Amino acid sequence: MAELTAQLVSVDRMLWSGQASIVTAQTIEGEIGVLPGHEPFLGQLKENGVVTIRPTSGDRIVAAVQGGFLSVQGDKVTILADFAKLADEVDTTEAESGLHADDSLVKARSEAELAAVRRNSSR
Repeated sequence: MAELTAQLVSVDRMLWSGQASIVTAQTIEGEIGVLPGHEPFLGQLKENGVVTIRPTSGDRIVAAVQGGFLSVQGDKVTILADFAKLADEVDTTEAESGLHADDSLVKARSEAELAAVRRNSSR
């Protein structure tokens, strides 16, 4: 079975390195899947994108990425992310509370804008 050498690196750390059968990533041009023998390629990773690596042994690796690049040279794939976090590192409680905080902020902003419109229209 043909293999790829894959690396997933963020600015502050190496997240994963090893042999893989396929790597998929969301780029600004769309999703790309890289198999052994892929043509050389350089792509820009999508903000709020996902990278998936299927190791030749072990469980699938899934990471959320914020920008960066994907490079394919021969049978080597390098993902250089501005920021990346492995799926198993995500604290779902923290992420959900962040979503609720964002909802509250949007609601407060909408109410403030509506109050400003009412003030201006009553003049």
